[in-house]
Amino acid sequence: MLKLIVCILEIIDILMILYGIYYVIIGIFVFLKEKKIKKTNAKNRFAIIIPARNEEKVIGNLLDSLEKQKYPKELYDVFVFPNNCNDKTREIAIENNAKIIECSKKIKSKGEALKYSFKYLNDNFNCYDAFIIFDADNVVHPQFIEKMNDALCSGYQLAQGYRDSKNPHDTWISNCYTLYYMIQNHFFNRARMNIGQSSFINGTGFMIAKERLYKKGYNPKSMTEDIELSVKCAINNEEIAFVREAITYDEQITTLKESFKQRMRWSIGTNQCLLNYAPNLIQEGIKGKLNCIDALIFLMAPTLQIVSSIAFALHIILAIIYGISNDILSSILSCYLTSIALSIFAIKSNNKRIKDNLKGILTFPIFILTWIPVNIIALWKRNYKWERIEHNKGITIEKILECNNQEIKSA
Repeated sequence: MLKLIVCILEIIDILMILYGIYYVIIGIFVFLKEKKIKKTNAKNRFAIIIPARNEEKVIGNLLDSLEKQKYPKELYDVFVFPNNCNDKTREIAIENNAKIIECSKKIKSKGEALKYSFKYLNDNFNCYDAFIIFDADNVVHPQFIEKMNDALCSGYQLAQGYRDSKNPHDTWISNCYTLYYMIQNHFFNRARMNIGQSSFINGTGFMIAKERLYKKGYNPKSMTEDIELSVKCAINNEEIAFVREAITYDEQITTLKESFKQRMRWSIGTNQCLLNYAPNLIQEGIKGKLNCIDALIFLMAPTLQIVSSIAFALHIILAIIYGISNDILSSILSCYLTSIALSIFAIKSNNKRIKDNLKGILTFPIFILTWIPVNIIALWKRNYKWERIEHNKGITIEKILECNNQEIKSA
């Protein structure tokens, strides 16, 4: 029995090493010359869609930042979709000159809200070339629409912007989220963009062309509509651009309890996508579609973390029974130091100060470990109620840009 357990553990170790090597290889491509999207003089017309659920404390700053876009005002309209609201979200949107998407039906998820919004705009308007989606707690860089327009004119029908933070230093949780998105922006999306592979839609701050939307449709079945859209793009061999200069400042969660709630939805949605699309991804991957293989590996992450955690626990148990192994201790130390090095590199690459992000740097491995119980529970859950996460970080785009400029100067 012991030999069998050891053999299984060795197989798991090999698979996890290969999994790690794959992401290291992908990440290395970030060091290639950056693939930039060319600036254009052509202009498209955009509809901005903002699903909002009791967001009176933050939506005003988003609408103000959209009003201050360096893009012709006559070429974009802002639509707010108040759903399940019992506060002043709708009134504040109207005060800030946003158009309202009216809805009387019960909306159960963000995916449903977007599906309804796309249909509403298609039925009532025929003047937009593309749609841009934001969460109500976001604040947007003045050049966001301009940069997405460049991507659309360059032939990309889907594009993801750079996801930054409004409140990176509030708590160790918000700092870890900030590092998480830094690493994702840099080693995941930017690296793929450099080699012509598809990036991933990341929930907010993304663009989708009207032509693509109504040709392929939009009917999400999972709790993670962004991941599902990315997977469908992989199957259809559609490339999602990463537009680094199109920046969205997102309010990060500050408590572990709220973080568990959010990541539970992420993990359940990822598992739903794996169950629904794995056969198609495998079939298309065999045909040589690298984006499908990439998407399949991404969807396996929650399951692989559980398997690797169980294997590591068994390694420790065997080491205790047969004498503490220095290999186990050195592996833990190596993983921790690698995490610190990765975080520091991501911070410096984004022109941020290391001293301002020490909480996140030192606790990021703990943040990743807290994903283990989330993924274990998510493995057995098939449905999860869409719960609102309260946002209350009111901050203007001017204040964010001022803080960022000061940080860049002193970095």
